[in-house]
Amino acid sequence: MATDLPVHPADRAPLSEMTVPFRPERSDTGPAVRLRRVIGIREDVLDWVPEERPRYTWYGVIVVNTALLAGVSMAVALATIRPDLPLPAVIVVAVVWLWLILALDSWLVSSTHGTLAAKSPLRVLLPRLALSVLLGIFIAEPLLFQIFDREIRQEIAVGNERQVADYRGMLVSCNPTDGERTTDRPECGEYQLKVPGSPVELGEQIKSNTARTKAMRTQVDGINKTLNGKMATEQRECARDKWIWWGGYADVSQTCERAREDSSAYRTTSEIKKYESDLAALVAAGHTLAGKKDTAADAYQPALQRAIDDKTRQRETDLDDDGILTRAHALKAVAWSDWYAGSVALVLHLLLLVVDAMPILAKLMSGSTTYDRLVTARFEASRRLHADDLQVQHACATMEHEVQRHRSKLDTTDRMQHLEHDYRLAHAERALRFRTELDARTARILEERGD
Repeated sequence: MATDLPVHPADRAPLSEMTVPFRPERSDTGPAVRLRRVIGIREDVLDWVPEERPRYTWYGVIVVNTALLAGVSMAVALATIRPDLPLPAVIVVAVVWLWLILALDSWLVSSTHGTLAAKSPLRVLLPRLALSVLLGIFIAEPLLFQIFDREIRQEIAVGNERQVADYRGMLVSCNPTDGERTTDRPECGEYQLKVPGSPVELGEQIKSNTARTKAMRTQVDGINKTLNGKMATEQRECARDKWIWWGGYADVSQTCERAREDSSAYRTTSEIKKYESDLAALVAAGHTLAGKKDTAADAYQPALQRAIDDKTRQRETDLDDDGILTRAHALKAVAWSDWYAGSVALVLHLLLLVVDAMPILAKLMSGSTTYDRLVTARFEASRRLHADDLQVQHACATMEHEVQRHRSKLDTTDRMQHLEHDYRLAHAERALRFRTELDARTARILEERGD
């Protein structure tokens, strides 16, 4: 019966027929390569761990989705805050912002490959997570404004109505209908209106005009009194009983002439006509002001009401409806109106922040992968190869220097030998010339003695 049993179990193939996985695996050529390239993945390293291709493909999808979310957020923000911008301008700005966020997130992710296996993950990821959260806050706010758009607009409208009502109340309080001044109230400094024709203003004008009229009348009466005195002196000195008769003709005395000249000169120099004319004008102005005061209350109140209405409309026009700070304050008021609204706003805010910071959070949650360890090993191999290459270059440079040093030494020795040979040759030539000259002199001396 033992011979009837199969060599291998029925559910297992023979060992010779089992396929052994080959490493590295054939490179991927699909569209997922572009997604992984966004986050800086080297396909030649990933071919050794093809099991991690889906992980890094979806990692690239997360980065691309974050950039798309940033572009949409910028487009929504511009369309909300600057509705006057043309659509092409909004699209261009949104695309530029999308590209910036994509570049930053790609750098944040690609700079972590291989470092988690060599360093502490928190030390590597915490600075990048902080930067990612800052970017996420800027990306999430416009989307949060759009989610709570109806509540924000309602809160802004109610707040603006409240501000306009408060402003109008201060205008009414600081500008009484009887025209009484409120300059002694510090809170009314910027709320006072200049409306002409108020009863109090007309009363002050009448009071001032009355004082001027009284002063002018006193001055005119004084001049007239002095002038009347001079006229009385003139009439007394020029009376008939003081005439002087010369041959049947009457003539006035010199005293009469001086009195007459004095009164005429005083009438001219005192400008009594001008003062009387001014007095008449002041009296007429007083009558006019008195007439205006009787109708001032009826005319001032509508004018004051129109001025208050104009200032109120201007204030309502100047209030901001779509500013980012205004919307932020309105969102704060909506979120803190009750605990449930606050919790909803907080959860949505955190959700958007998590989505925007997901590229780094995904890396933090996944930890060090086999790809990271392979990249780290490649880094170490590259570092060792570079060190070995430097050693080889150093050794080659050292040998080259030794050869150059030996060549210089041999060249120096050869040059010294040539120099010594030349010196000996020159010395021998000088000795030969000396002996030749000495022999010639000896021969001449012997020849002279022989003669």
